[in-house]
Amino acid sequence: MKLISKTLQLLMLCLLITATSCKEEYPELEDGLYAEIKTNKGTMIAKLFYDQVPVTVANFVALAEGNHPMASEAFKNKPFYDSLTFHRVMNNFMIQGGDHTATGNGNPGYKFTADFSPELTHDKGGLLSMANSGGFNTNGSQFFITEVPYPSLNAYDNEGNLKPCDQPRVSCHSIFGELVKGIEVQDSISNVKVAPRTNKPLEDIVITKMSIIRKGSAAKSFNAPKVFEDELPNVENEIKQIQDEKRLKAEEEKRVRDEKTASASTITKTMIDGFEAKTTALPSGLKKHVITKGTGPKPKTGDSVKVYYEGYFVDGRLFDSDKVDIAKNYGMFNQRRLDANAYGPTKMLVSPNARMISGFKEALASLKVGDKAFFYLPSHLAYGERGNRGIPPNTDLTFVIELVDIIDKK
Repeated sequence: MKLISKTLQLLMLCLLITATSCKEEYPELEDGLYAEIKTNKGTMIAKLFYDQVPVTVANFVALAEGNHPMASEAFKNKPFYDSLTFHRVMNNFMIQGGDHTATGNGNPGYKFTADFSPELTHDKGGLLSMANSGGFNTNGSQFFITEVPYPSLNAYDNEGNLKPCDQPRVSCHSIFGELVKGIEVQDSISNVKVAPRTNKPLEDIVITKMSIIRKGSAAKSFNAPKVFEDELPNVENEIKQIQDEKRLKAEEEKRVRDEKTASASTITKTMIDGFEAKTTALPSGLKKHVITKGTGPKPKTGDSVKVYYEGYFVDGRLFDSDKVDIAKNYGMFNQRRLDANAYGPTKMLVSPNARMISGFKEALASLKVGDKAFFYLPSHLAYGERGNRGIPPNTDLTFVIELVDIIDKK
């Protein structure tokens, strides 16, 4: 009987051990790869998008588990994120962590090129995204968690094109996860008191433990170090290919623009020569030829008027115009200017005190409503010896000016 009793005890102990070992962590979570981020403010669970941005996720997972192939010796074989802080907290924006120096300047001993998915956008709070210092290959260990939508951080524009991330002041950040639990923890962290300018919490907000949870066969088979090493070259080559395609496209567009501009300038040079031959020289040296005679009143000094203008170098090249069709014809159309409603008749003040070059002020004051005239400005009536943005010193200029209306009378 004692033998049977002992056997039963051993059997029950084995069953208890088996049941305990099979207890599923977070049973409510669907299959996937997750990061459990335990902090001194509570626990957050993030689902990682390893199927959409495998390199960025592999980087994060390998650091968290202490087996990143590129990490410096100081971080080998130990969980990187444990005991680090959220060193930068900005309410109604994001919380940022992953820097062992807690300064925003630290890295794990390497930098890498993150992969991006156009389907992942900074359109809500609770998104995990890579922090970087600009460009494609400045990612390391630092990440942030959004509190609100912030679309300017997206790597792709609204047309689905990869932004020129390697240019100054262009933000491109790779989203690689989303909080599925603990959004209130993120909110509580974002509300802590911080130091002015640095946005560093006055009281340390610590990641006490970072754990990776694998649910389902696909997540369990995700080998972060191998994925990072195998896929990173593909990401680098893909981005290089996109950059090369953009460069070639830009070169081709410039070639077409230059040809178009050269053709238009040749035609305009003929027009300028024809108009100049018909001009009358005024005492100041300004030359004027009326192309179309208007029938409206002449504005008085102090009146505000609406004017169309075209500015040309004497060789026929356009340097500025408020007409969309003229700008397009010379390859100088600016979409941002159009978006800002800066094309169309321009409001100008008829006054010797107006902030315009002297030749243009004199030309404007000589017109009646409906007049369209050509003016030749010697350099001393234009920008003189100093020149101006895009206009060399001692450069003669020409204008075609059309006075549309008087809008404010003195």
